[in-house]
Amino acid sequence: MEEPVRVLFVNSEIFPYMPETDISVLGRYLPQGIQESGKEIRSFMPRYGTVNERRNQLHEVIRLSGMNLVIHNADRPLVIKVSSISSARMQVYFIDNEDYFHRKFIYQDAEGKDFKDNDERAIFFARGVLETVKKLRWKPDIVHCQGWISHFLPIYLKKVYHEDPIFTDSKVVLSLYNDKLDARFSDNLVDKLLMENLTPDDASVLAEPDGMNLAKLAIQYADGIIAGVPKIDPGLEAFARERNLPILPYTPISKEGGEYVRLYNGFYDDLLKDR
Repeated sequence: MEEPVRVLFVNSEIFPYMPETDISVLGRYLPQGIQESGKEIRSFMPRYGTVNERRNQLHEVIRLSGMNLVIHNADRPLVIKVSSISSARMQVYFIDNEDYFHRKFIYQDAEGKDFKDNDERAIFFARGVLETVKKLRWKPDIVHCQGWISHFLPIYLKKVYHEDPIFTDSKVVLSLYNDKLDARFSDNLVDKLLMENLTPDDASVLAEPDGMNLAKLAIQYADGIIAGVPKIDPGLEAFARERNLPILPYTPISKEGGEYVRLYNGFYDDLLKDR
């Protein structure tokens, strides 16, 4: 019997854990629709401090936790939590760390200023997802990244984890939302990013460490792009077209199914045809 296609969703937001937005609604209903189409899914998001653990019944998965990730010369414990959306028959895995995610705000402080370590938080999230999927021994065919905080994952998958049997054949799909394009990150962002098999040249687009170039970095290591908004930033769209990446045009998102699920599902299948 043929193995089902496996899709890993790496989300910045999922409703109802986060307020209802285009990204969080997609994070909630797309995995359900893809699962109902016959594919296997796993879904991840950060465990922001605004997520109510008691109300959403999060609990730590001890067998997946316990690893430390070194970010900018500091050991950061990786904690994995899980919650179930019973109506969708799916689980959501949360990447957690006390230093990075136990805050009353998501990306900005009470005065509306971006947290200075947002880049480190995104690096930790990307690596945390990949390490957890390795522990799950679950081999994804498609890795679908949604939201700016997932934008480091494509380079890590393609440059650091690509020889791991779990990720050898994975295709990266990137949804673009024009979110945080004006963000400014640390001047030494590239140094923070580096690992074995990942050189400064691999991330040269981040010479100017801002949100626009971080999105370009994600595009650089993606296999397909989905427009998450009616009009992608022209600079990002041109960058993707220069690389001849397939681009799925914007489709309105609705709850509990709809045309977008069929189109996204077909986009995944098209990317896998040349394997």
